[in-house]
Amino acid sequence: MVSAWVALLGAGLLEIGWALGLKYSDGLTRFWPTLATVAAIALSFGLMAIALRSLPFGTAYAVWTGIGAAGSILVGIILYSEPADPVRIFCLTLIVAGMIGLKLTSPV
Repeated sequence: MVSAWVALLGAGLLEIGWALGLKYSDGLTRFWPTLATVAAIALSFGLMAIALRSLPFGTAYAVWTGIGAAGSILVGIILYSEPADPVRIFCLTLIVAGMIGLKLTSPV
């Protein structure tokens, strides 16, 4: 059970990685960033598949995409100086709160 959540966390972190890779791949026209992006996608999907063996589908998918969304927002703020205004931070907090709520109410 713990390993499914660890796999899901890894899958979510890799989702952040492949989203970042898409930015650097310049529309999939740069070889190495594209290769890294494809590898991150494959690993993310593989870890998600492992997590889905024992976690409820809806919970796993929502947490996976939530990690990717929240992490991508943070990466944008940190690396690209995207806005960190109060409304944006509040919305980010809602995403994280939703993931925590799903985790706490998961039967696994």
